[in-house]
Amino acid sequence: MDRICLPAPVGFVLGGGGSLGAIQVGMLRALADRGVTPDLVTGTSVGSVNGSLLALDPAHAADRLAELWAGMTRARVFPGGPIAQLRTLRRERTYLFPNTGLVDVLVEGLGGVTDFAELRLPFGAVAVDAVTGLPVLMTSGDLVPAILASAAIPGVYPPVRREDKVLYDGGVLANVPIRQALAMGAKSLVVLDCTFPGHLPEVPGSLAETLLFWATLGMRNQAVLEADLAAEAVPVLYLPGAPVQAVTPLDFGHTAELIESSYAASTNFLATVEITGPGLYGGPAGSVPAVS
Repeated sequence: MDRICLPAPVGFVLGGGGSLGAIQVGMLRALADRGVTPDLVTGTSVGSVNGSLLALDPAHAADRLAELWAGMTRARVFPGGPIAQLRTLRRERTYLFPNTGLVDVLVEGLGGVTDFAELRLPFGAVAVDAVTGLPVLMTSGDLVPAILASAAIPGVYPPVRREDKVLYDGGVLANVPIRQALAMGAKSLVVLDCTFPGHLPEVPGSLAETLLFWATLGMRNQAVLEADLAAEAVPVLYLPGAPVQAVTPLDFGHTAELIESSYAASTNFLATVEITGPGLYGGPAGSVPAVS
């Protein structure tokens, strides 16, 4: 296949989305087929988990991530049943699950790497300061705590204290950390957004699904606005997600299906792309694709 050429440095932007982070594995495979590789990486939430492995070993990241995701289960990532959750909530008051399962995932995936300086590419993990309400871009120091902070879903995981800050998941303000990639020096962007589209196969049927749907719409709106703004100055290659299906960010039972479907969708999309300068090529899932 012909290579897709983008101005360097090329920033890969990996968004949050819980179990839908498996979609990014298929995207990375499709991008590798077209010779699109990163010079720097930013990630939020599960995008920071995947992004750290991408920055560690860009050439083999898709295979390493596929192996890691094959062992990802809800019980591993969110350990403990309903009684354990109630005990945790009663004791800790602000969250339901310890982040010990996520620590194990990171230790396995990173293979002993503990510091940003050990990564092959510049990497930024994005969280939110619980006091100021502002996004925090972490690019140096201890790696695992930074990723835990980026993935500290409010009410689900404990916040992380780092450099005198109390940090939570960056998804509320920067679920797709486009501005942060530009701040790190990117001259073109490749966006791997894995939240489900702005529509579902059916109307949400529970309170949890309803709240999750509306929260995701807010995150998607941030991505739409920032992609449009960035596209005025640089090329933004925005890959589509997997086709719409009844899978939520809490469901880890569809990993292989999500990887396969996102690879197919991304491959088909990339076959239509020709980069001619600044502009938005593609767009957030559920939006009308645009090339300008």
